[in-house]
Amino acid sequence: MTATRAHLWISGQVQGVNFRYYTRQQALRLGLTGWVRNMWDGRVEVLLEGEEAIVRQMVDWCHTGPSAAYVVGVEIEWESPSGTLDNFDIRMTASGR
Repeated sequence: MTATRAHLWISGQVQGVNFRYYTRQQALRLGLTGWVRNMWDGRVEVLLEGEEAIVRQMVDWCHTGPSAAYVVGVEIEWESPSGTLDNFDIRMTASGR
């Protein structure tokens, strides 16, 4: 089992559609750790950590999101896992990148 971390910035109609709530629900269902938050510029930022195949499955989900969302782009940075995350949280809105 290879662990990985994916840092995503998701654009489109992704705020005001419960994107953060459903992202957290999906991540918890898959057993991933990390967080999700709204960005000041209208995007949603997600940090995922876990087994590589499962993280990739979650990244695929983020390309569509919940039914009320309209995703137009997903920027992804692959990183080494920290191993310090123990849950999946919804964080406060970020003031900038």
